[in-house]
Amino acid sequence: QLPTGLYKKVLVILHYSVLPYMNEPTLMMDFLTVAYGIGGAISLLALNGLFILIHQHNLEYPDFYKKLYSLLDPSIYHVKYRARFFHLTDLFLSSSHLPAYLVAAFIKRLSRLALTAPPEALLMVIPFICNLFRRHPACRVLVHRPGGPADMSEDPYVMEEEEPSKSRALESSLWEIQSLQNHYHPEVAKAAAVLNQSLSEMEDDISGLLELSAYELFDKEVKKKAVDVPLEFEQVRGLFGKKNDIFAEHFSLD
Repeated sequence: QLPTGLYKKVLVILHYSVLPYMNEPTLMMDFLTVAYGIGGAISLLALNGLFILIHQHNLEYPDFYKKLYSLLDPSIYHVKYRARFFHLTDLFLSSSHLPAYLVAAFIKRLSRLALTAPPEALLMVIPFICNLFRRHPACRVLVHRPGGPADMSEDPYVMEEEEPSKSRALESSLWEIQSLQNHYHPEVAKAAAVLNQSLSEMEDDISGLLELSAYELFDKEVKKKAVDVPLEFEQVRGLFGKKNDIFAEHFSLD
């Protein structure tokens, strides 16, 4: 048992300062699998070490994707380790051999959580979702399903289901992304509108978006060149400024 602060410090450096120098990195399997099961930030940080053991040392973790799916909660777009988490999630979902129901569950959950995410996170997760559609064409039914649910109460997707295979994600549609097309931030609305068109075969590079901050987003908007806005050329008359208005006969702006 380690204090939470020490747990985090160990897991942050484990994958590059400890595992490469061990004769038998597999000795860390129990430690990392227990850490992965704790939840929260500790689970996110355990992903790096687990990835090395799975990728290089043939660790088998039957419930790995179920646990990864359960880590997707509203805080995932706000945590300090967001960039690290999405970088690894992108790697774990890169295989074309993953079943469609599993990828669809991740797409649907990320989209539902995106409804309350900040703009800087949305500009990263929308291209992330587009990349998942490129890798797994069977999931595009979520975008092109005619007659989708009219509102959230009719959506067959079960958000509370912990097992991706039982979430009924493939029966749903991606109305959440359509909602984001009316987002107050124009860049987010523009990014979400990409799904209205046929996606290109080349994946979007999200590496530069993983650590996008609210400050960088605001700074970019402030530095944009101002566009000349056409002004009213006709002199206003009357109380409400309408032509031939009865108020113009009885009220004046002078």
